[in-house]
Amino acid sequence: MIAKDFIFKLPEKVRKEAVEGMETTFHFELSGDDGGDFTLSLKDGVLTADEGLVGEPKCVVKSSGDNFMKVVTGELNPLMAILTGKLKVSNQGEMVRYAKIFGLM
Repeated sequence: MIAKDFIFKLPEKVRKEAVEGMETTFHFELSGDDGGDFTLSLKDGVLTADEGLVGEPKCVVKSSGDNFMKVVTGELNPLMAILTGKLKVSNQGEMVRYAKIFGLM
């Protein structure tokens, strides 16, 4: 699976009751052959995925598509990825708040 496929499958995996009343926007700027720019938006209990960078993000995630997939599949430790610069997160508090709900970690 590539990063785009993973991100676009997230909305069907998130339970509506788990995100009720929450609101956020994530931008993913992923480089490399398996990369691209993607947006995850959560509003009114609905998570949507879009190609491109849409809206004002509360969190920006930058990585290669390959390293992003290694993090989400557990092959690469998220903390080590951040410490070694393989994964950059602009608002780590926002990432921690939503990572488990979204299935990002």
